[in-house]
Amino acid sequence: MNEITCAASNFIKQVAGGGSMVTFEQFKELDIRIAKIVAVENHPNADKLYLVTIETGQETKKIVAGIKAHYSKEELINKEVVVLNNLQPATIRGVESGGMILATKDGEKLAILVPEKEVKVGSPVS
Repeated sequence: MNEITCAASNFIKQVAGGGSMVTFEQFKELDIRIAKIVAVENHPNADKLYLVTIETGQETKKIVAGIKAHYSKEELINKEVVVLNNLQPATIRGVESGGMILATKDGEKLAILVPEKEVKVGSPVS
């Protein structure tokens, strides 16, 4: 994980109760929304990463995601997922990533966060 991804991950852990308290004002700054995965490619410079193209309802962007060991490309296409949309872009193994797909990990098992019911792409999470 790079420094920016790690910092965002740590902040989300804080929000989710895994660290110190955050203020409501800090939480409101996060743009967490529903996105749809429209394409998945192998990362050109990393065996364990995908380059995932998402539609956020406002734009299409690419996210580098370390989920390759847990999901096939076919499982991801057209999946609605929860993303941190306003994460500062970071270059991960030579490719710019414009957000973060949120997931949980229990030991070796990783699960992407998805909406329980069908909702409009771009819907905010609050």
